[in-house]
Amino acid sequence: MKYDISRRGALKAGGALVAASAIAPQLLQAQPSRGGDLRVGAGGANTSDSWDARTHSDLFMQMACMGSVFDCLTEIAADGTLVGELAESWEPGSAEGDVWIFNLRQGVTFHNGKDFGPEDVIESLQLHVAEGAKSAAKPIVEQISTMEITGPNQVTLTLKGGNAGFPTMLADYHIVMYPAGMVEDAMLNGIGTGLFKVETFDPGVRFLGSRVEGHYKDGRAGWFNSIEMIAINDGTARMNALLTGQVDAINRIDVKTESLLKANPNIEIFEVTGNQHFTFPMLTNIAPFDDVNVRKALKHSIDRQEMVDKILRGHGRVSYDNPIGPANTYFHEGLEPLTYDPDKAKFYLKQAGMDSLDVDLSASDAAFVGAVDAAQLYQATAKAANININVVQEAADGYWSNVWLKKPWSACYWSGRSTEDWTFSTAYELGVPWNDTHWNNARFQELLLLGRKEIDPDKSREIYNEMQTLISQEGGTIVPMYANYVDAASTKLAHGPDLGNVYQMDTARIGERWWMA
Repeated sequence: MKYDISRRGALKAGGALVAASAIAPQLLQAQPSRGGDLRVGAGGANTSDSWDARTHSDLFMQMACMGSVFDCLTEIAADGTLVGELAESWEPGSAEGDVWIFNLRQGVTFHNGKDFGPEDVIESLQLHVAEGAKSAAKPIVEQISTMEITGPNQVTLTLKGGNAGFPTMLADYHIVMYPAGMVEDAMLNGIGTGLFKVETFDPGVRFLGSRVEGHYKDGRAGWFNSIEMIAINDGTARMNALLTGQVDAINRIDVKTESLLKANPNIEIFEVTGNQHFTFPMLTNIAPFDDVNVRKALKHSIDRQEMVDKILRGHGRVSYDNPIGPANTYFHEGLEPLTYDPDKAKFYLKQAGMDSLDVDLSASDAAFVGAVDAAQLYQATAKAANININVVQEAADGYWSNVWLKKPWSACYWSGRSTEDWTFSTAYELGVPWNDTHWNNARFQELLLLGRKEIDPDKSREIYNEMQTLISQEGGTIVPMYANYVDAASTKLAHGPDLGNVYQMDTARIGERWWMA
């Protein structure tokens, strides 16, 4: 059963999925067929990776977990609509949108043979709010006040307040379903209900999964006999692996070397416009970033167009210094990008009582391809504003656990999310685990709660426009550019007419949606 991702189903999930010209003709094949083995060279792997989805922060484990071994209750399809995964259907249990009834799919089994049922949903959700849990999905699950089993295959979730978009948030890649009473074993060995069961898993190195026979998705997904994911965090090494045929697809191509891939007739580049954005978040609870004037000085000391031209090379656009992207329903198109203006930056430094500023910026290409180059560009333009940025090149392995959220100022990337509330609840709500600036603005937090329950599209737009403006003008995140997803694959592969744009690699589901041409 299919539902639009929108309030009362009236609004389509935001934005363009992919222009037809961006999809190579040989990658399009109307009728999928079973067979073959997929090999993916993927960045975003860490030696600390595990099957605990609460901790996942990058593409390698997104594809291995949500996209292969485990399932969520709901799924954002390639065309942007919300469909049922382990939830077959759902409906609001109240006019206010604070009660949601989920009817679960029957006949589903975990890889260890246990039948999937409502007790698995309850225990899997409770993991995110357990004492001491450090889950990125905690702000989503915390909205639930009570969880009840209301039938042999039914769960009713009562929220603390209305949220018309709550079923969409359950498609979050952190909220996969584990077998009740066996969660520890499932997190250790990778026991889910997904299309592929674990054969080999070497954290930060390799994952191999074999196709589950008699799966509930038979006939509509899961065409490969196996999927192998090889961790290749270096962009040049990923490209060479594809060029030499060691892998069939790679994520995050380095656009500086795009011409080498284009010159090979056996390789095609696929690009989609989503809500990905590259950022430089600063911890606003630490000096000097606790001063809004310092933040404004830094916002006016970066040349955003130069970033787009030299880092993205046309595969994106200048950002408005907020996380809501061009594929979101309530993207604030009228918000003006902040200008590169050294004199204005100096003015704000004076307001902060400073004539100059010396500050460290941690960066690694683990954050995004070209992050170190981007930091160095920032360093060069900021000098004219008497801002001296010391670029600290960090190690790629462990970047997300040792640098991001810990160093006062760093490079980062965000996939964005399909709805505004999902984005803000994940990264901007005060106190959530992934709030990487600790920015505290009372008006913003007030609007967050108002927007969550608002069902009138015009009023929602007013709310989210104001929130975007507040982040742009006063927030602790420099968001210089919205970046398209640019990945590449061998022409031996094929896929349908749409590509998912929530995350890289067909919303991290290349393993179940693609097939051998």
